[in-house]
Amino acid sequence: MSDLFTKIKKVTELQAISGHEQAVRDFLRAKIEPYVDKVETDGLGGLFGIRESQVIDAPKVMVAAHMDEVGFMVSHIQADGTLRAVEIGGWNPLTVSSQRFTLYTRQGQAIPVITGAMPPHLIKGGASVPAISDIIFDAGFDNKAEAEAFGIAPGDVIVPESQTILSANQKYVMGKSWDNRYGILMVCELLESLAQEQLPNQLIAGATVQEEVGLRGARVATNLFKPDVFFAVDCSPAGDVYGDQGKIGDGTLIRFYDPGHLLLPNVKDFLLDTAEAAGIKYQYYCAKGGTDAGAAHLQEAGIPSTTIGVCARYIHSHQGLYALDDFLEAQAFLQALVKKLDQSTLDLIKAY
Repeated sequence: MSDLFTKIKKVTELQAISGHEQAVRDFLRAKIEPYVDKVETDGLGGLFGIRESQVIDAPKVMVAAHMDEVGFMVSHIQADGTLRAVEIGGWNPLTVSSQRFTLYTRQGQAIPVITGAMPPHLIKGGASVPAISDIIFDAGFDNKAEAEAFGIAPGDVIVPESQTILSANQKYVMGKSWDNRYGILMVCELLESLAQEQLPNQLIAGATVQEEVGLRGARVATNLFKPDVFFAVDCSPAGDVYGDQGKIGDGTLIRFYDPGHLLLPNVKDFLLDTAEAAGIKYQYYCAKGGTDAGAAHLQEAGIPSTTIGVCARYIHSHQGLYALDDFLEAQAFLQALVKKLDQSTLDLIKAY
């Protein structure tokens, strides 16, 4: 477990919001290059390793994480030197105040920033939930001129700053960006684990960009690689402490519904049959948000798609909480699916 935690800590502490994914792209490229025949990028910055098959006309299997995490972007600088920002990806305003961030200037300088919260002494008549546009981002500058002298300008990115740590019982991890550094680590582990396997398919494994702002990179990547089947690998919100679906520690997810994607019956049969045969611990999951599968399945003439996921508490914040064992179950599940996907299996999936 300590080796897995070390890997998780390294990838989750990378800082890369939508449209500014270079740190994760560099990490992913270095990790997967030894295990693929070639690496290709799309026009928005998605990166995928390709493993060719010895099977003639082998089906194309695409496994896609997404590189980006949620964050903010400077919208303007106030006369007093404080900053205002727009959200990049979805945030609950209640989680934003009194947190640490790193602001990156155009020149790449890293500047520490905190978000303000009104002290109880100054609250009159009760506090209200602030709009994101009203939240104060404060880097300690005396005025606008000083902020600009440090290179700060509208459009600079602001990324959550958080240390990844283990729970006392060593079963769970606490920290930011498991959505979706989970997927990045899944892809890296998949390619390394299958390095000596002869696969019955061409495996295209990597990560898209700009998922958190509208599943944008998945459209580009699927149109470039034209897979026969698409697996998103992504993290979903756990609802267990709120009396809802998704319990950490109960295994990988059979994600049968979200607002932008319905799990096709034949794909569902394939997932369940494979999970049962491999002894995978899984749970059913009805989602309220989407993944790259929602964009991928509508590309080309229609691409059978699904999400191989886990859930985590309190995502899209500085501090999520998730189970180490769930990652292991999801990884075993993904490997079993990829190894099984030959042409005859694809034909069964696409039989209507």
